Amino acid sequence: MSRAGDARAGEPGRPGGPEPVRLAVIIGSTREGRAGEAVAHWFAARARRRDDLAVDVVDLAEFTFPPRYPCAVTPPVAAFTGRIELADAFAVVTPEYNHSFPASLKQAIDYAYDEWRAKPVGFVAYGHRSQGFHAIEHLRTVFTELHMVTVRGRVTFDLLDCGDGARPPDDGAAARDAGAMLDQLTWWALALREARAVRPYVS
Repeated sequence: MSRAGDARAGEPGRPGGPEPVRLAVIIGSTREGRAGEAVAHWFAARARRRDDLAVDVVDLAEFTFPPRYPCAVTPPVAAFTGRIELADAFAVVTPEYNHSFPASLKQAIDYAYDEWRAKPVGFVAYGHRSQGFHAIEHLRTVFTELHMVTVRGRVTFDLLDCGDGARPPDDGAAARDAGAMLDQLTWWALALREARAVRPYVS
């Protein structure tokens, strides 16, 4: 077998290669009439085309979180943090509200801690004219505090360019950016998964 063949045999999702990277795509908005669900499923569909990724869409609207931070873990909180723990990497889908990300997303992020650490995260952001840049930069500071690696690549777009479906075109800049970000997430997820297996992360 050629060296190229040897390299391909060691890729995630191929016989003899490592397990596919478990990618959690988190829908950060719970607002009625949200665009986030369509955006997240567009991104997840692109990720599922890859043999090296196993995709789990985590919709915050499906969890009945308590209105205040509880003294004891509730079943919905345990269910959410369990899915975060299982993931190797994350793509957070967020709108931009008032130059930041929604409260529903911050609430969910704060329910987990150890489950986030030493894993990579990327961002898919959207807005009306803003394209979600402010939301992403605020999220970078939050996830850095949680000892995560925020990848440089990002997917951003203006909903006003998407028509009625809230989905960017499959042959545009957002699609190319999605491919690049998935490459970065996969590289970091494999590197950090191997590192955690050899030596548990200590903060």
